[in-house]
Amino acid sequence: MGVWIEIPSALKQYVNNQDEVEVDGSSVEEALDSLCTQFTEIKPNLFDENGIVRNFINVYLNDDDIRYADGMNSAVKDGDSIQIVPSVAGGSVYS
Repeated sequence: MGVWIEIPSALKQYVNNQDEVEVDGSSVEEALDSLCTQFTEIKPNLFDENGIVRNFINVYLNDDDIRYADGMNSAVKDGDSIQIVPSVAGGSVYS
């Protein structure tokens, strides 16, 4: 058993249309690296050219924002769930 990464609809095309992918790793960073190794086309959608998670991508570990924990170094264990959540912006103002 490994760590499960939940894939948002906008990125499913890069992981054979799967809702979640099982990966190995002992931290969020290792788990996401494992995902990108299995599915190379997803990497530029998650990380910028410097290898940093894009600023419009939020990452949660078991429903907790990793920014308020140890970030990418947050420890994971078998059965944990990582959620990739793209930010949503836009809309209109009604008058």
